[in-house]
Amino acid sequence: MNGWIILDKPVGLGSTQAVGAVKRVCREAGLGKVKVGHGGTLDPLASGVLPIALGEATKLCGRMLDASKIYDFTVQFGTETAGLDAEGEVVASSDARPTLAEVVAVLPRFTGPIEQVPPAYSAIKIDGERAYDRARKGETVAMKARAVTVYALAVRDEAGREGRLESVTLTAHVSKGTYIRSLARDIARAVGSVGHVTMLRRTKAGPFALDRAISLDKLNAFGQGAAQSEVILPLEAGLVDIPALDLSPEAAGAIRQGRVWTGGCTQDGLYWGRDAENRPVALVEALAGTLKVVRGFNL
Repeated sequence: MNGWIILDKPVGLGSTQAVGAVKRVCREAGLGKVKVGHGGTLDPLASGVLPIALGEATKLCGRMLDASKIYDFTVQFGTETAGLDAEGEVVASSDARPTLAEVVAVLPRFTGPIEQVPPAYSAIKIDGERAYDRARKGETVAMKARAVTVYALAVRDEAGREGRLESVTLTAHVSKGTYIRSLARDIARAVGSVGHVTMLRRTKAGPFALDRAISLDKLNAFGQGAAQSEVILPLEAGLVDIPALDLSPEAAGAIRQGRVWTGGCTQDGLYWGRDAENRPVALVEALAGTLKVVRGFNL
């Protein structure tokens, strides 16, 4: 059992709980014990695309964690909370409300390479302990700024009265390590107010978008006998952003054994090699006419 389940994670379900649900459903479907991992944590208060890898696809979880993501999120102006989301005590308030033009005007400041301070309520470890654990104990948590990249940031829709916005919904395409809650906090402050996230939905993670995601109900239906093809995508679905390389039987055999293959006539770069039956053999690096295994697949 090797492939991907792309879950449209509902609000309230943690990423670890989602992995547990997939394991349970696989057992119910008679698949036995299956290795399962996810391709990027999604907060319980967030919804949307959560790639879950099965079997040999778990070898690609690292690549998925490093992939860029796209989010829709709503910033509610007027209050900032400890967790920068709908949970947590209010730590700051403001009567100021921006206009749409004021919001649009500050977005270029947060586009491109930027530095942001992660929320105190985050999974980042400080002296071996999760920041959110220390924050929940009432400790003052000093978070260090980190470099991230926002590839695109735009207004999706807005709601307000008399030209002033009570909230605004934005779409952001971001690099790994970007905290949308911090982005919302900083945008609100930049327009002279404060704010927090009231809605966060991931619409794309790496190559996977919502159009390939399934509901929790459909996942559960798989455990009750629904067709596997309706739920599980093939392993190579996570490799669509890498060019494929057709391997000769001799090259495929050598690469399966972890050996360097000499004589590959292709441009330098990263490829996924496939055999004559189109099965993924390995991620390989082409360099100066040789192919070296980066990550092998036992299919």
